[in-house]
Amino acid sequence: MIFGGFAPVVTLEAPQVSRPGDFIWYELLTTDVDAAEAFYAKVLPWTFASFGQADMDYRIVHAPEHEVGGLMAVTPEMVANGARPVWLSYLAVDDVDEAVAAVEAKGGTVQMAAMDVPMVGRMAMVADPQGAPLYVMKPASGGKSMAFANDRPRVGHAAWNELRTLDQAAAWTFYGDLFGWRHDGDMDMGPMGQYQFIRHGGVIGAMMKADAAMGPPSWMTYFRVPDIDAAKAAVEAGGGQVVQAPDEIPGGDFSMTCIDPQGAAFGLVGPRKS
Repeated sequence: MIFGGFAPVVTLEAPQVSRPGDFIWYELLTTDVDAAEAFYAKVLPWTFASFGQADMDYRIVHAPEHEVGGLMAVTPEMVANGARPVWLSYLAVDDVDEAVAAVEAKGGTVQMAAMDVPMVGRMAMVADPQGAPLYVMKPASGGKSMAFANDRPRVGHAAWNELRTLDQAAAWTFYGDLFGWRHDGDMDMGPMGQYQFIRHGGVIGAMMKADAAMGPPSWMTYFRVPDIDAAKAAVEAGGGQVVQAPDEIPGGDFSMTCIDPQGAAFGLVGPRKS
């Protein structure tokens, strides 16, 4: 949707490390990793490299400037438990086990128990009280993740994080208590209700009321492309579906929502060149 734009705020005191509540990584769970890599390589300026684990085909997504995420296959066990192709977001926390306990105490659920990944960090997959899945993670190394470009527009990086939820008030309580997010204004979308902006340092995304056509509650990630019309053509040529055609947003860019050939929803944002 991105009805209110997403221009990041640059300050002279930009943090040099990821803070609790920051978006730090994005991960595609898919039924066909090879096909997904071929599709996204034509839609976004991404390259891919193996993470190097002998027992897992995990591929790192490289944008022109930084790493932004990973691709991995949905396992048979995941499918048996109802998993489907999906983009998932990682949020930084100071302590994964404390975060998991807090999620459960506030009505969320644990989808994957906390575990350590050597040289990567400790993580767990959880779902908020309305069912939107996400990861919480304590990275093994310090430094600032640039997967979400909150300092300036970066092609290939995440540009906006949008929660589609059944209960916005409850979502604000949950995420606000856990991550310190603040509600920073609304945009009226008529019958669709209020598009409510999330501030965490700068404005990092928004919450909106989900409806049946959107599917179950989820996080939608918008990635930046250099040309929105070229990206639309690439999505369609690659067997994907454009759900919402490019709409102009404040600031002059255009955004659209799509579904990849395996069924994972994602968003794109960028300028119109022609």
